[in-house]
Amino acid sequence: MKTHPVLFVCLGNICRSPLGEGIFRELADKTGNGGLYPVDSAGTGAWHAGSPPDPRSVRIAAEHGIDISAQRARKIEQDDFDRFALILAMDRNNLRDLRRMASPSVLAKVHLFDSYATSQEVDVPDPYYGGPKGFEIVYNMLFAGCTSLIEKLAAERTS
Repeated sequence: MKTHPVLFVCLGNICRSPLGEGIFRELADKTGNGGLYPVDSAGTGAWHAGSPPDPRSVRIAAEHGIDISAQRARKIEQDDFDRFALILAMDRNNLRDLRRMASPSVLAKVHLFDSYATSQEVDVPDPYYGGPKGFEIVYNMLFAGCTSLIEKLAAERTS
C-alpha cells in the first residue's frame, strides 16, 4: 500500500512538533497503521537543530506512555515539501512561514494542524515560556487532533 508521510512543524522543533510526531506515531502504531503513515517533525528555525525535545515535552509524553527522548530537532528543508504528503503547522505564524518557503505546486499539502485535523481554526499555543500546565494543554490538544487525524486519514484511504 502507498504510504502517506506526515510532517509536524513548529518554530524550534523542541516542544509542539516533537509531541505531535510522538503522539501521531503512537496512535498510528496502535491502530496497526504505523507503516502507512511515516511521521517526522521539523522547525521553521534552526536555533535548536540537533537538540533533544524540551524536557517538559519529554516529561508530558512519558506521563502518557510515549517516548520522544530520541528525537532531535531539525529545520525544515526544501525537499520535505516533496517527501511529505501532509505538512501540519502548529500555529498561523508557522503556517505563514511554511507557505513562504513552499513552491506553489505543493501549497495544497501545507495546513494549520487543528484546521486540517478537527476543522477548527485554532493555533496550538507555544508552551516554551510557560509552565507544566501549558505543556499539558498542548498535549491534550495534540492528542485530540491526532486522534481525529488518524480517523480522517483512514477514511480517506477507504473512500
